[in-house]
Amino acid sequence: MINLIQELQWRGMVQDIMPGTEDQLMKEMTTGYIGFDPTADSLHIGSLVPILLLKHLQNCGHKPIALIGGATGMVGDPSGKSEERNLLSEEVLNHNIICVKAQLEKFLDFTATQPNAAEMANNYDWFKDFTFLNFIKEVGKYITVNYMMSKDSVRKRLEGDNGMSFTEFTYQLVQGYDFYWLNKNKGCKLQMGGSDQWGNIVTGTEIIRKKSGGEAFAFTCPLLTKADGGKFGKTEKGNIWLDAKKTSPYQFYQFWLNAADAEAEKYIKIFTLLSKEEIESLLEQHRGNEHQRLLQKKLAEEVTCFVHNMAEYTFAVKASEILFNNDTAEILQQLNEAQLLQVMEGVPKVEFSKVTAETGVDVVTFLADTKIFPSKGEARKMLLGGGVSINKIKVDSIEMTINTKGLLNEKYLLVQKGKKNYYLVMMN
Repeated sequence: MINLIQELQWRGMVQDIMPGTEDQLMKEMTTGYIGFDPTADSLHIGSLVPILLLKHLQNCGHKPIALIGGATGMVGDPSGKSEERNLLSEEVLNHNIICVKAQLEKFLDFTATQPNAAEMANNYDWFKDFTFLNFIKEVGKYITVNYMMSKDSVRKRLEGDNGMSFTEFTYQLVQGYDFYWLNKNKGCKLQMGGSDQWGNIVTGTEIIRKKSGGEAFAFTCPLLTKADGGKFGKTEKGNIWLDAKKTSPYQFYQFWLNAADAEAEKYIKIFTLLSKEEIESLLEQHRGNEHQRLLQKKLAEEVTCFVHNMAEYTFAVKASEILFNNDTAEILQQLNEAQLLQVMEGVPKVEFSKVTAETGVDVVTFLADTKIFPSKGEARKMLLGGGVSINKIKVDSIEMTINTKGLLNEKYLLVQKGKKNYYLVMMN
């Protein structure tokens, strides 16, 4: 049996670990779980860490359970939060659960004939008929208030300006009972999660020990931050989502491709399933040749293929070349409108009258009227210097006429001014 803890430790994916956990995992096939709160209709790349923990668990011969927090999602986990989050309506929550389940099914092997087949669970199933009186009798009596108050997630909130509602205070009991229920009904002996979950996870092991005398183990993974200390997975435009409709595969690929060297060295171990030997070889090639971005390219390839597919990865690579390389006019012409707009997401958009273009307009007037250049004089000067391209083809004459021939998807022109300035002209 492959040693899961050793595999995760060299990847930098273990922070806290309960004594006896490694021995348990080496002794027998062990069922382990991680919870996912359905607070949105897609997981984001922060969720890739717990997904990969379950993937490694299964790859090492153990049985993973992905727990959807249909009940806990109604309450809200206070861990790592400075204020109480808005509660979701049942309708929104149910929609989110369906979407998150569909995403998780892509990453794990649910083949029923496998002894360690992955399973999905929803804690709403065991909480929906659990009355408040029964809960405080069956669960509350096993954990003291002193114990609950000692947890970091609780203490920090109580010391803050906003305090903490009773709803959030009870969250660790609710999550703790999840572990107890899975232990009793599914033989689940292991819970994993982010390091901010350690207090809630340990509460679960306490409930199991006191209520049924059962065995329970746990470990956590460090919380990721960016090189500048910012929250991992967030950009200026918001979260990087796993759903292609929320974050296009091209933008997803770009996120990993743009990782700083220090981040890429860390991410390649955590977010890919490449072996230790493969990663060490990559790091060796990368060091001293950082300008080639070999590490970032491999990282972007592996994660884009894992979350999306090879076809989307291939498109992302081709699309990246359009803006950053020359001789890409042919690739540009092959893009459909949706793909073109993906690639041009950060490119300034300007409008121009299609009626005017149909009658034809000289290139100097066109560049000035679209405000790409402040004046005809400046447009003429750069045209004469060979500094303007349209649809990635250099304009070699100031006599050129702009018309509706050669429009991308019968609507667009891509204008390049100098080496790095692009404008997408939309004909309306």
